[in-house]
Amino acid sequence: MAIPRTIGRWNKVGLNRVTRRIAPWLPGFGVVEHRGRRSGRRYRTPVNVFPTEDGYRFALTYGTDTDWVKNVLAAGGCRLKTRGRVVRLVAPRLYHDERRRGIRPFERQVLRLLGVADFLTLKAA
Repeated sequence: MAIPRTIGRWNKVGLNRVTRRIAPWLPGFGVVEHRGRRSGRRYRTPVNVFPTEDGYRFALTYGTDTDWVKNVLAAGGCRLKTRGRVVRLVAPRLYHDERRRGIRPFERQVLRLLGVADFLTLKAA
């Protein structure tokens, strides 16, 4: 299911401008820096992010068909600003997980309530 696209469009225009400034410092959040696959333009997208053993897992709250996900997949990676650090990420992999494994219990419950079960993993370069 995920969050409806109309909310995503509203966030893209308004809320993301604010969130981009604080997400790199908040636990469970970050900002993905990526390039448009057609325009080449640089973008910064706030995301829900969770560390893994060899990189990071992103909860795709708007689903797999968003521009930032398509851009990261096309480029084969991105940069992530999280917890005050910048990390180069490679080898993107999409997957669906109804059990939401590897997510902390509180966030797992929130994602379950939102109907989010799609994820993107990337490895630290």
